[in-house]
Amino acid sequence: MLKPAKITKILPDSIGLEMGFEPGDAIASINGTKPRDLIDYQFLCADEYLELEVIDAQGVTHNLELEKDYDTDLGLEFETALFDGLIQCNNRCPFCFIDQQPPGKRESLYFKDDDYRLSFLYGSYLTLTNLSDREWQRIEQMRLSPLYVSVHATEPEIRTRLLKNSRAGQILAQLQWFQERRLQIHAQVVVCPGINDGSHLTQTLTDLAKFHTGEIPAVASIAVVPVGLTRFRPTEDELIPVSKEKAIEVIEQVQTMQAQFQSEFGSNVAWLADEWFLIAEQDLPPESHYEDYPQIGNGVGSIRLFLKEFQHTAERMLPSKIENPRNLTWIVGNAVAKAFQPLVAQLNAVEGLAVNLVALRSEYWGQEITVTGLLTGQDILAGLSGKDLGDGILLPSLMLKHGDTRFLDDLTVEEISNKLNIPFFPVASVTELINTCLLADN
Repeated sequence: MLKPAKITKILPDSIGLEMGFEPGDAIASINGTKPRDLIDYQFLCADEYLELEVIDAQGVTHNLELEKDYDTDLGLEFETALFDGLIQCNNRCPFCFIDQQPPGKRESLYFKDDDYRLSFLYGSYLTLTNLSDREWQRIEQMRLSPLYVSVHATEPEIRTRLLKNSRAGQILAQLQWFQERRLQIHAQVVVCPGINDGSHLTQTLTDLAKFHTGEIPAVASIAVVPVGLTRFRPTEDELIPVSKEKAIEVIEQVQTMQAQFQSEFGSNVAWLADEWFLIAEQDLPPESHYEDYPQIGNGVGSIRLFLKEFQHTAERMLPSKIENPRNLTWIVGNAVAKAFQPLVAQLNAVEGLAVNLVALRSEYWGQEITVTGLLTGQDILAGLSGKDLGDGILLPSLMLKHGDTRFLDDLTVEEISNKLNIPFFPVASVTELINTCLLADN
């Protein structure tokens, strides 16, 4: 159902603040059109002359007019990017993370979306199986590109088996549609051993690379990701976890194809997620391997990029000593423990600063190797209880729900902090991490 766009924040020094907008106000229409989502809002607000229908927090309707420079933003943030609700997913992928969660958590954790608008705005992945003709037309008319697409397999019978959707076999025709309209996608292939690996993976990458041609390649990049399984997954899902031997096999297979793609396209085209190298216990590729990091949101090169950013920032920000001694605990997933040791050594080289890296596996999810973003409040309690934690905890904010203080298991930072009787310092960037190390007790 289409609802007015509810405002949650007005940015400083913005047109919205000058006009007197307040949190709780809602935009019902712009120049007579009701925006369906943030995409409509941004498109409609690009005009120089706007007629706004606004409903205030008390339910009173106001009609406002304004003139502004073309493309100047109003400086408003909204409760949600989608004013007409999410497009739901009708696939039944056995590796879907939504189905691998325990019951009894907040309702939003179980909602499956397959929305092209979130893909365009935020880089989330969709399958293209849930789009109506109207949505396809809108993608074309508004040039919504690039989109991020979960392909997994290009052979119709394999993709249909994975997505449990009869429309899944149309993927190659859909890629042709993007190519004909000079629109782009970034593709994702989640490798499930015994289903879409081996010769099927070779076929998928070969098919996708055929669309990496021309001035605007329809397939801009491909991420190859290992399937992630939890102890809550359905017993009948026919999935098996990625072993060290399988990881080594896939690395060799994809690297062979990368060499072919380099020769043909001057690019790797396809990239392996960092997890493959962690599972295989191999060193990560060098920084130059990742080109312009086209699949950073998929964990492709994220560790390498973090290491690079840390080095540059540390050279600029880290002093030789600090006046007031600080002792902090830095929590990460055990997947990055080895890669982060040099960073900890650099921090501890600062006289008066002591940082203890605690690398945790997730008992909650039942994973041997755990990326930092999947650690839960229960994992932190189990891993830190009874330990000397110093003056505070450095907490990567990617463990938390965006814009919230809640972990994936619904526990909050405040609850964990109270139980461990120690302050937590969420950090969202390298700069914030180093600043917190230097200023945590101020």
